[in-house]
Amino acid sequence: MHTLSIVIPTWNEAGLIADAVACAWRVGDEVIVVDADSPDGTAAIARAAGARTVFSAKGRGMQLHAGALAATGDVLLFLHADARLPPVARGAVFERLADPRVIGGNFLIEFLPASWFTRLLAPANDIRRRITRRYYGDSGIFVRRAAYEALGGFPPVPLMEDYAFSSRMEKAGRCAYIRDVHVLASSRRFAGRELRTVLLWMALQTLYWLGVSASTIYRAYPDIRSREPGLFLDAWRRRGGTRPAGGSVEAGKGRARA
Repeated sequence: MHTLSIVIPTWNEAGLIADAVACAWRVGDEVIVVDADSPDGTAAIARAAGARTVFSAKGRGMQLHAGALAATGDVLLFLHADARLPPVARGAVFERLADPRVIGGNFLIEFLPASWFTRLLAPANDIRRRITRRYYGDSGIFVRRAAYEALGGFPPVPLMEDYAFSSRMEKAGRCAYIRDVHVLASSRRFAGRELRTVLLWMALQTLYWLGVSASTIYRAYPDIRSREPGLFLDAWRRRGGTRPAGGSVEAGKGRARA
């Protein structure tokens, strides 16, 4: 019987983390929030919501790896605070891992709130994923613990850690792309500045391919984690997501283990 640990890295996510934890408990057997000592009280809110909290230096690569080291499950699922998976994601992961050749994978991504841009971005991202077999952390990367350890885990960099790790995963073994269950991610990063964001992504990706260090690239990457989360949460709840935090964590634990 597999056990699933969900790792959520955070920095100033006080407005999103309680809902993220409640949702994660509906999928996993363990929820670990790895906070970078956020000044807005994210860690305390996560702990009150039922997560195990650990601390790390700021930077997604460092935080994700710290969470993996603290996790006890034999399957690890890395999820952003502004991304949500439905309860059926648990069964979808284990169904793919029933094939011993599969070492991990990710989910098809959909963005909320929806807009003309996200309706173009989602299928374009789907095509890119299938052609390149590379993916980012907002798509919900999962991996067997043994494979994670054999691959050396996420590199200790603040950006592109997910792209680098998925590249190593795809070279090491068979990886599943779950397209019948969607991970729903916030569109807050590009809402209202769609063209500028696309151009920035292209520029950062090109710099990475040219060998520029992730730490250097990170300086050009805007930090939007403190942006108002209400639009995403409202859109997520309209899609059948969790209700506002309060009394839902235990119910989520029970469903996750059913």
